[in-house]
Amino acid sequence: MIADSLDALVARVRTLGTPSSPGTPPGRVLLGLTGSPGAGKTTLATGLVAELGPDAVHVPMDGFHLANRTLAALGRSGRKGALDTFDGWGYLALLTRLRHEVDRTVYAPSYRREVGEPIAAEIAVEPAHRIVVTEGNYLLVAQAPWDEVRAALDEVWFVSTPDGERTRRLVARHSRQRSVEAATAWAAEVDGPNAVVVESTRDRADLVVPGSLA
Repeated sequence: MIADSLDALVARVRTLGTPSSPGTPPGRVLLGLTGSPGAGKTTLATGLVAELGPDAVHVPMDGFHLANRTLAALGRSGRKGALDTFDGWGYLALLTRLRHEVDRTVYAPSYRREVGEPIAAEIAVEPAHRIVVTEGNYLLVAQAPWDEVRAALDEVWFVSTPDGERTRRLVARHSRQRSVEAATAWAAEVDGPNAVVVESTRDRADLVVPGSLA
């Protein structure tokens, strides 16, 4: 199924929070957005949260990037963003907490592109937040621990954007810290293989969202 408007997406999220039986209080909704690097996941997530209002919060998977010092120690700095450069178990544990710990504040990490590092406990998910929108590349990967992420979420949507537009966005993003030549090489040699992995998970998504809605 393919979505056709932001309003339709907002309505779908609201439906996810509808109790299954009369008199049952609504539970917390956990919505996942996935898609290849540069697809527009973060833009869509922030747009949805803005439309959904104060009971929604954005929690990015990117907060579980391994720190740059850790990546250097592991010899993985040159492919930051690949599957094994994230703390997948930590992300899964957070999703479990967000599902069950609804009566107290749960703090989640963010990711700051300007410093290229995760920031611990920057996002406060309050009891009043009944909708959590999380996004990241690997939500539908069938490899431990990522294969458990899907079950922790109510739905996962795949954000689909043409390769040319994704590459343009990635080069612009990477050019903030690199030369245009280095940014172009990173988009092709690092983001490119990651996109192949992510695109292979598309059929597992509940909904395909055109990147133009992001």
